[in-house]
Amino acid sequence: MTADLKFAFDPGWQEVLTAPFMVNALIAGVLISVAAGFIGYFTVARRSTFAAHALAHIGLPGATGAVLFGLPVSLGLGLFALGGALTIGALGKKASQREIATGTILAFAMGVGLFFSRLSSSAAEQMQSILFGSILTITQGQLLGFAIFDIVLLIVLAVTYRPLLFSSVDEQVAQAKGVPVAVMNVVFMAMLAGVITISVQAVGTLLIFALVVTPAAAANGIARSPFRAMIGAVVICLVSIWGGLLVSSMFPTPPSFVIVTISTLIWAVARAIESRKH
Repeated sequence: MTADLKFAFDPGWQEVLTAPFMVNALIAGVLISVAAGFIGYFTVARRSTFAAHALAHIGLPGATGAVLFGLPVSLGLGLFALGGALTIGALGKKASQREIATGTILAFAMGVGLFFSRLSSSAAEQMQSILFGSILTITQGQLLGFAIFDIVLLIVLAVTYRPLLFSSVDEQVAQAKGVPVAVMNVVFMAMLAGVITISVQAVGTLLIFALVVTPAAAANGIARSPFRAMIGAVVICLVSIWGGLLVSSMFPTPPSFVIVTISTLIWAVARAIESRKH
């Protein structure tokens, strides 16, 4: 038996691209890119890429539990991701400690998430959209929430930029200079949890790496300053999301798959450019 693969070109793709649900997705792409791009830089600089991947999965039991109790999925996801982030930030003051704390909480959260999905058929049905994202179903109410989060995030980054950057680049020296490293770690983890919560709705928990980490890693390799790297990460993230939406409107493919593919290709090109410089 052979699989029936359908990748036929859709001649009406322009109408799809201007449909209300697609317009919402395009706007969401901008808002998610701003948040993921800026926090992505600090995630890479602080060597917290595993935490970014883990927080998405830590939010899984919150999402399935929310469905179980009739609450918004994003609310449950955000609360569990934030709780996990604050716990990891408080327990893991050093990189080695963070890895242990992150792995332990991740294992427990995944078990709880699977338990919740077994209790409710609705939660089990929601698992696919939670794991792989559903950017085409984002509503205007969610867009407003994304916009408010971006504003808060940028304000917090503006206030904590110098100590956060210092503690991200050289934690030991920053601590010796009197920077509140532990506080910065908790603040960063809280912001990361928020970014994960909104980004998961685009690509899901399994593919979150492609929005929060991959664009930042690509930008870091070719940018000459932290701020340029952040802007570069935002641009790469946006190109990936908008490119994924464009291709998925032209061909019947899941947007999250194309978004991840574009992000990965850009990262591969950036790596090639970086290697040539050295």
